[in-house]
Amino acid sequence: MCQEVHVIKVGIKRKLAGSVGKWQTDIKGFEMYLSTERSLSPNSVEAYLRDIRGLALFMDEEGTSPQKTQLKHLQKYIKQLNDLGLSASTQARILSGIRSFFKFLLTENTIDNDPTLLLDWPRLSRKLPDVLNEKEIDDILSQIDRSTPDGERNRALLETLYGCGLRVSEVVNLQISNIHNNEEYIIVIGKGNKQRLVPINGTALKHIELYLKNVRSHVLIKKGNEDIVFLNRRGSKLSRVMIFMIIKDLVVKAGIKKTISPHSLRHSFATHLIENGADLRAVQEMLGHESITTTEIYTHISRKQLKDVIEKHHPRNK
Repeated sequence: MCQEVHVIKVGIKRKLAGSVGKWQTDIKGFEMYLSTERSLSPNSVEAYLRDIRGLALFMDEEGTSPQKTQLKHLQKYIKQLNDLGLSASTQARILSGIRSFFKFLLTENTIDNDPTLLLDWPRLSRKLPDVLNEKEIDDILSQIDRSTPDGERNRALLETLYGCGLRVSEVVNLQISNIHNNEEYIIVIGKGNKQRLVPINGTALKHIELYLKNVRSHVLIKKGNEDIVFLNRRGSKLSRVMIFMIIKDLVVKAGIKKTISPHSLRHSFATHLIENGADLRAVQEMLGHESITTTEIYTHISRKQLKDVIEKHHPRNK
């Protein structure tokens, strides 16, 4: 992936002398739309713009403006991406940005027709993530030494990750003021600074309270971190890498051979809910997915597990 991004960046730097001519005004408008109306982070906006600039450079050489771009031009561009050796997933990401760009132009009445409507997408193989079963979750939690300050914090951290299905960035930035004990829910700041309400179970709340009372209250907190829940020994919020290392260490101690990351707890949260009959749209809301198709991957995981059960236990398979 890094090499693919590098190829695109090098191509842009070689050809981009100042502007991309006819495309520059529309790209600027798209940038404003992404940052203001969609409230995307600066990194996400830049990722979109990088992909659109790559398209603009190609179309500039073709002598084609956004208003004159047709399906055949985009197909030619896709062929170039493929010839560069970019993976299907990278091509799909670039095409997703291109589709958003032309949809924006259509909304702004800058173009009359969307040339991406009949565009074929590269076929993606959907890799199912490793998921922990309930016993493995318990085995990991049992490895935590709660007699230490870090252990008390780590137990509360993992209970929150698994109990609420949070992204690692969301638990890193979780604020004390956004925990509502009586109502048993938390306010989570997700992608694009979008807020959502997520229920939190009593077990997670109990461990957070113990950590706040017995550990965090004795930490000298650095300025700007006063409202952050999970802190390191120096009084700053935990890093993503630190949380990864905490979980990796516990997984090894528990003797689990799966490839596990903080995101695996989020996968496990969603999978266990669906396996126990939770409504897919409710899970979508709790995970903060914009599209339910993203959430549907967890139904595929459950179906795979059902298939494994049949293959293992049905008499016709023995």
